[in-house]
Amino acid sequence: MTEPATQPSMIDAETRRRAIGQAQARGIRLPTFRELSAPDAIPAAISERLAAIDPDAADPMNLWRIHWYNGADRRSRAEIPGHLVLPKELTGTDATIVVMLGNRFPMIGAHKVLPAYAGLVAELVTGRFDPGHHRAVWPSTGNYCRGGIAVSRILGCSGIAVLPEGMSRERFEWLERWVTSPEDIVRTPGTESNVKEIYDACHELARHDENVILNQFSAFTNYVAHRAVTGPACEHVFRHLRTRNPHLALSAFVSATGSAGTIAAGDHLKAGHGTRIAAVEALECPTLLENGYGEHNIQGIGDKHVPLIHNVMNTDFAIAVSDRASDHLNLMIASEAGRGYLARRRRVDPELIAQLDEIGISGLANIVAAIKLAKYMRYGADDVVMTIATDSAAMYRTEREAFAARHYPDGFDEIDAGTVFGEFIAGAAPDAVLELGFPDRRRIFNLGYYTWVEQQGIPLDRFEARKHQTFWDELFDQRADWDRLIDEFNALADGN
Repeated sequence: MTEPATQPSMIDAETRRRAIGQAQARGIRLPTFRELSAPDAIPAAISERLAAIDPDAADPMNLWRIHWYNGADRRSRAEIPGHLVLPKELTGTDATIVVMLGNRFPMIGAHKVLPAYAGLVAELVTGRFDPGHHRAVWPSTGNYCRGGIAVSRILGCSGIAVLPEGMSRERFEWLERWVTSPEDIVRTPGTESNVKEIYDACHELARHDENVILNQFSAFTNYVAHRAVTGPACEHVFRHLRTRNPHLALSAFVSATGSAGTIAAGDHLKAGHGTRIAAVEALECPTLLENGYGEHNIQGIGDKHVPLIHNVMNTDFAIAVSDRASDHLNLMIASEAGRGYLARRRRVDPELIAQLDEIGISGLANIVAAIKLAKYMRYGADDVVMTIATDSAAMYRTEREAFAARHYPDGFDEIDAGTVFGEFIAGAAPDAVLELGFPDRRRIFNLGYYTWVEQQGIPLDRFEARKHQTFWDELFDQRADWDRLIDEFNALADGN
């Protein structure tokens, strides 16, 4: 499989010239990592034009909304990134658990559009992708390929989504509205855990030179984007909370591994705050915990392998959460009975209950993992555990309905809600939590060899270089070079 662009250096000036011509014809200007990290740096003229743009439209202006500072309406810009602070009444822990809200990103209602943008832009500005010839192939378990299709369409590039056929119906309905033709959706066998089958389909597509595989699991721009954009956004929220309580410490960052892009935000937080980093996976497929395998329904965290861009040697915990927890909680927080139980029996603020719609299945798994970690570490009220909700409950309505029909055919009532809360929130035990020592990190790191060196052909020296923090710090330091290439691309598209 061809690796995505990993170095901010020119590959083919003529190909870049054609990409610039396409951008010029479509009136496109590309935001830099600098601007997405701190949207106040976005030119005022662009911000003014954005006010009239539908955040779900296939409009190039929506590239300027690919950041964490969109308001709840997804049109306006917020001073503080969207987040929820979960109280003890809901979590059962003294720790301050904070959830960053990814559903406020444009077009797909999920933060996966950020790495998709970073990946395709890296190809364009280095002259590796010709919009008139190449097709961008987006392997994913759902949200990343939707982000890729959205960014491809906006930039005037052909895009192909590759994802398991068993993913939620809402993912496919969205894709069917956005792709150029039905053939641009490639359905692979299986569900969330069948990442290998996605790779196999990409190998077949890569036999044709017009197909460029933009693999989020190996695209280091995915890492750079989240460390440069998501990390500072999390830090901004923490500093905001600290104005109310100066004793707060940013003790942990909890993230499902998935492609291991989001968890890169933890590297930023650890460098500045000594934050410990916890990787979350499904208990039914405990790859990090015990080199295990299996199937699960925590959609959005594809597994059975260790992503190339996962900085394993900087990860402090591996935590497993059962999909029984996320499936039951997905039903509870959306049902009238569940919401009534939270309001009447748990005394949770109704305004917060209404906002729980902004949390999807993987976000619920992250919250349960954050609770387990807080209990394991015995965190107190001054400890902040920060985590991510990639998307919202809207992406899983049909999953929720099917689950309810299977498990609650006579209806889901307040007694059921109490049972669910008791088992999966109040009863979330600090089990399946592995504090990673050096031997554990080395074991997980070594597990990646079989995917990336044996199967995908990554050179052994490049694979092993990832053991050292200097590799990741130098990679992150390249963000200024990526911004320089983007600025040059924009200047040439503007005719300067």
